[in-house]
Amino acid sequence: MAEAQKNVNKADINSAAIARSVLPLDIMGLFFFAYRDFTGDADALLERQGFGRAHHRVLYFVNLRPGMPVADLLDILKITKQSLARVLRQLIDNGYIEQKTGHSDRRQRLLFATDKGRMLFATLSATQASRIDEAIAALPPEGAHMVRQFLVSMVEPTDRSVLERLNLTVNL
Repeated sequence: MAEAQKNVNKADINSAAIARSVLPLDIMGLFFFAYRDFTGDADALLERQGFGRAHHRVLYFVNLRPGMPVADLLDILKITKQSLARVLRQLIDNGYIEQKTGHSDRRQRLLFATDKGRMLFATLSATQASRIDEAIAALPPEGAHMVRQFLVSMVEPTDRSVLERLNLTVNL
């Protein structure tokens, strides 16, 4: 009698099946290495502060949109209130972020980077911006536009309006 087929997790697919497929493995691998190197310098700086990538993400968006409501940040990051609360508490307690109540809705919590938070964000962003600038400079003139288009296309269509609100599609 034939053995019943096991349910297989996608991660359990054997390498022979992957090798025969038409997966863009080269691009996937390049994404891995690019992301690793893009985040590496910032990760080292964050670690010295006792922070991680979640802290960096919060600093990024709060610096990008001062006065951002916590609810918007939750929507962008797609994390739980509990996860954000821990990270936010550390950033507030260490003087990088301040939280204010909303003007029209006192229940609303608005987030602002402090001078210390803006300085850390600038330091974290400097090496990443330099890496991006060098890579873009090596492309033909239309390269930066194509990279932006590619990255926007990688974002879920339902989230593209968020990119527009954050002015992340300005040069498209």
